[in-house]
Amino acid sequence: MTEQHAVPVIVHSPARDAVEAVNSVMRRAGQPAHCTWIPALRDLADALTQLNPELLVHADTTPADLEAVTRARDRIAPAVPVLVLATRVDEALIAAAMANGARDVVTLESPERLQAVVLRELRAFRTQRALDASTRSADDARSQLETVLQRSNDAIIQVQEGIVVEANPAWLELFGVEEGVAGQPVMDLFEESTHAALRGALAACLQGRWSNHPLRANALLADDTVVPIEMTLALGVHDGEPCVRLVVPSRPREVVEKPVAAPRLEARLEAGGGLMHRPELLEALGKRLAKPAAGGMRCLALIKIDKFATLEHAVGATASEEVLLEVARLLKETLHPKELVGRFGGVRFVVLLERGNENDITAWCEQLLARIRKHLVRVHEKSIAVTCTVGLSVVSPKDPQLDAVLADAQECVRRGAARGGNQSVVSDRADNDSRVMSYDKVWVKHIKAALMENRFRLVQQPIASLGGDDPGMFDVLVRMIDSQGREVLPSEFMAAAERNDLLRNIDRWVVGASLSFAAQKKPSCLFVRLSRETARDATFAEWLDNHISSSRAEPQRLCFEITEETAASYGPQVAALAAALRKRHFRFALERFGSGRDSMGLLESVPLDFVKIDGTLIQGLAADPQVQLRVRALVDAARKRKIQTIGERVEDANTMAVLWQAGVQYIQGYFVHEPEQVVLRSER
Repeated sequence: MTEQHAVPVIVHSPARDAVEAVNSVMRRAGQPAHCTWIPALRDLADALTQLNPELLVHADTTPADLEAVTRARDRIAPAVPVLVLATRVDEALIAAAMANGARDVVTLESPERLQAVVLRELRAFRTQRALDASTRSADDARSQLETVLQRSNDAIIQVQEGIVVEANPAWLELFGVEEGVAGQPVMDLFEESTHAALRGALAACLQGRWSNHPLRANALLADDTVVPIEMTLALGVHDGEPCVRLVVPSRPREVVEKPVAAPRLEARLEAGGGLMHRPELLEALGKRLAKPAAGGMRCLALIKIDKFATLEHAVGATASEEVLLEVARLLKETLHPKELVGRFGGVRFVVLLERGNENDITAWCEQLLARIRKHLVRVHEKSIAVTCTVGLSVVSPKDPQLDAVLADAQECVRRGAARGGNQSVVSDRADNDSRVMSYDKVWVKHIKAALMENRFRLVQQPIASLGGDDPGMFDVLVRMIDSQGREVLPSEFMAAAERNDLLRNIDRWVVGASLSFAAQKKPSCLFVRLSRETARDATFAEWLDNHISSSRAEPQRLCFEITEETAASYGPQVAALAAALRKRHFRFALERFGSGRDSMGLLESVPLDFVKIDGTLIQGLAADPQVQLRVRALVDAARKRKIQTIGERVEDANTMAVLWQAGVQYIQGYFVHEPEQVVLRSER
């Protein structure tokens, strides 16, 4: 160590010998020192100011002198440790010195102890100095953060243990509050439908398991107005304790060239509800339908408010506008972020739903009708009840014709309204299509050719852990490649395959490809669906044995899954299949769990490793307390039997937050990741 890195030490002593002795001892200890001799007490204050010492050695045992030394130290450099260098050491002398402000008493007669004490005090001094610097830095950062928080255009509150501890001016302005919200429960600032998702998000954020996902919420303003907002959550610190910071990003002010005194009804609705105008909606629908769906099915829904003319006559045109705004808000809250929605004119709305299957569409319809029916709109101190009629038209994946689909949906609404409204009606055009048989004939030819020519492909969709770690789990899906090399979704060919007894063949292709996937990529777990035909197939286990040995896959890497409906309909066969698969060290799961009448009973009768909670329950989870209770009961029942739980078709952060709080362990869906192709080294 060079001289410039030597430790600055002050030695207060009548004789110079003590300086040389201290310097020698410290050098032998590997700690070079720059010792400054101060023989006179009157010079000590100047030395402390100019030298910034790390250690002060006092070589006079007179208590009065020691008191004078420590007083000077306390006044100028209170953190510097003082050691007394004495001719002898005993307990009484040490106690007296410490009582007068010294750290210890040392003697040249015991150089090893002197070295140890000096090094100890230097370490303690430097640690305290670093801690003080960090504290000052943290204080500065908190001060700067406080300044930023107060000056930010973003609306920000900080929450500890469910209580608001700080809110910036932008938040108070957003909520129309003048006296502040500190000390209030954070839940009081939001509509009840938001509470479950917010509680889950707050808890997850405090545990470091919230990755800046936007959370949608309905804010309750000071005048009882409900306003939909989107927030981000981040972990912070307030008064030295962890807190959660809720931030509503500011929106840039729109430049208005000409002031408009009274916007018309449609302009206000679209601005307030965030919905598209009719021309924009039709253009967006055309562009979306021109592209193939990523998965699942598409359905166009037309929603019309029932008996609106009567309502308008009762409350007036101005108040009826508020009803439209409220219905628009309720509608938008039921949709996934990427689904299209807009005004179709008058009191009609159009939505392009993109969901997993028909059950999801039906569940969305039921939830929307119930939500609107139960919601009371406050107008001039009155509570107005509203209902609506929904017309549904499934979009053909092969030849989507927007005009035809819209016409079907409008006809469905007309029929539903004629029957009294407050209901959904599905177009029966496809059901009565006389070309189903010829349609099947074409698809059977394509499916058989694809099986013969190995033109099926696996895609994988990651399953995420709500515990934070990557579980290495994937859901396996199948795609067919047509003769032109284009990808064909299961929604286009699976119905024909089921009607023509081809599902077992497709299942076996998928299982064989999944075994190869497991052997090559070695994922933690692949979830592979089996149809009801395979569940009843007594030869499947024997066929599987042959392919296990040829693929060299480890069975525990695959989890076979069937629907709850299949398990309920074919109980003995499914129980036997599950037992046979688990005997071979495969795992077994139920999907769409919770969709049937006796879900709990299946936990007892079928040996299970996982259950996937039904996507139709998940879709309405965030805003429906009854569904939340149902899901929590399912999760608790599974946990008691050591069965792991997965939430299907999770599409937004609000749903994820509620599932996290309910104790669900894993989630899957487009919110986690879109399906991606599995690439293997060689094709089967």
